[in-house]
Amino acid sequence: MKITALGIRPPPVAQDNPAVTPELLASSLARYSRSNKGIDSILRSIDWKDPDQSVDAIFRFIDYGHASIAGMTGGIPMVIDGCSMFIACKIFELAQLCDGQESSSRYIKLDATRLPDPAEIGIPDHLAAEWRELMRLSFSCYRELFEGLDAKAKADPSIVRPPPGADEKVRDRLRKNYALDRARYFVPFATKTNAACIMTARVWNETIKQLDSLPLPEARACAEGLRRELRKFTPRLLRHSYPDSASIGQTVQVINHAIASLRKNDLPIDRCSDEVYLRLERSIPPFLPDHQEIPQAFDGKENRYSTVGPAVKRMLVRVAWNNMAIAELRDLNRHRSGYRFSPFRPVGFYLPDGITHPQTAALLDKARIFIGKLMQSDASAPAYVYGLHLGTQVGFEHSTNLDKFIYEIELRTGLGAHFRYAEHLNAACRELVKIAPELAPFIKTGSAEPE
Repeated sequence: MKITALGIRPPPVAQDNPAVTPELLASSLARYSRSNKGIDSILRSIDWKDPDQSVDAIFRFIDYGHASIAGMTGGIPMVIDGCSMFIACKIFELAQLCDGQESSSRYIKLDATRLPDPAEIGIPDHLAAEWRELMRLSFSCYRELFEGLDAKAKADPSIVRPPPGADEKVRDRLRKNYALDRARYFVPFATKTNAACIMTARVWNETIKQLDSLPLPEARACAEGLRRELRKFTPRLLRHSYPDSASIGQTVQVINHAIASLRKNDLPIDRCSDEVYLRLERSIPPFLPDHQEIPQAFDGKENRYSTVGPAVKRMLVRVAWNNMAIAELRDLNRHRSGYRFSPFRPVGFYLPDGITHPQTAALLDKARIFIGKLMQSDASAPAYVYGLHLGTQVGFEHSTNLDKFIYEIELRTGLGAHFRYAEHLNAACRELVKIAPELAPFIKTGSAEPE
């Protein structure tokens, strides 16, 4: 795993603007909040030949020990090359205010060279060979299914549904998307990926703290690597990045919930049927009534990026799916708004209708036996996540504002969306309009594939 923080330079047109380090920015803005002299006065007091000394001087001037100061550092970009898909997914779950992206299993063909060493992820030595065999079979199924679907699409291009007039380059990309989208459920959750994240130092500190609270060697190594890079930008604010009794205790409770289920029920390997839960909170205080009706909140809306009025923004949505495959969770988990949560408690294994591989049953049985052996030890049990696949189904919940959720519906059912996203979000949309039928004319669901 390689972690790199990226510095940001001003563009040529902003060369004459003041340029500050992240901590100098945070400390200057903190002082700015307690002064009426304006920013020029504060910046003139800085010794630009020794900005670190100026940071220390400002920190001494006022007590800046509280974490909120770290929220004014601006976005600090970091890239994580070669972390597991689990760790990348966990970072996006923990960092609810993060902007970022992860390598896509919809566009990149993967193979067993992208697997970590068992010791790096907490697989006990006596189970390392069994884990490697499970991973080998997983990628064998993935490769063979991809090749078969790709050949099928070459023989009958109509199954890809290319748009009229599409050139050969577009048709070739759509064919590969078609095969990758359906084969990816065999990809191990342990597979290495790359993730890029941009957060303020405050969000980085909280994310690192919670990541370091996971009882997994990869998580702790990633936390220390992130902390090492962040130290280059905000060394004085790092004290908020270390685990405490609350972060450790809450993390362990979630993990133990999933482990207890696995010990009681074994690893479920049958496909779990769809359920969706949705609640809409519409109440408002009597002294702040809405100034518009729902139709007025959509006046002027042209697409999912258009501004929506307060009558919709003030409503809160809580939606959950009982059986989301990790493949889809990885993307839905990156929506920036609200709170996302999954305990990664397996409830089944998803393959699309009509997609089969002769080794599926053998693969899932191997996974069940392997995870059962991990469960025999408290020390190794948390590593069960590295025995899961992108087809493993888990519960997933997202709580957010209604306007943000309508955006999510339109995005995940729109042109180029994965077919399974569209199924999940269409189901949620149906529940939403049952509760609030007046919304139906204003939500523009799409037909998903192809791009």
